[in-house]
Amino acid sequence: MTIMCVIRYRIDPFQRDAFKKYAENWSRIIPRNGGHLIGYFLPYEGTNDIAWGLIAFESLAAYERYKARLRSDAEALENFAAAQSKRFILREERNFVELVEGTFGLPSTLPATT
Repeated sequence: MTIMCVIRYRIDPFQRDAFKKYAENWSRIIPRNGGHLIGYFLPYEGTNDIAWGLIAFESLAAYERYKARLRSDAEALENFAAAQSKRFILREERNFVELVEGTFGLPSTLPATT
């Protein structure tokens, strides 16, 4: 994993379940088309209209190949169409970031409490 695409969604909070289904669909589509799905995240507490999607790629070239594959994936096209017709995504922003080695996925070192 060299780069990660961080997608910030502004969603219609009254259509949270529709966005959840949309995100669940990507769990099959993204890996099949060459992306490493880190996960989708719905608002839990606080702001109720911001969700996130994180997808890793080996390079920007790998991301471009992934995007090309999506354009011919029937399930991906159906998922995009559902989002457009139901209008539960109000805005989408994409940023690409790189991992600082040794800082990702570190578990807590705090002793477990009983």
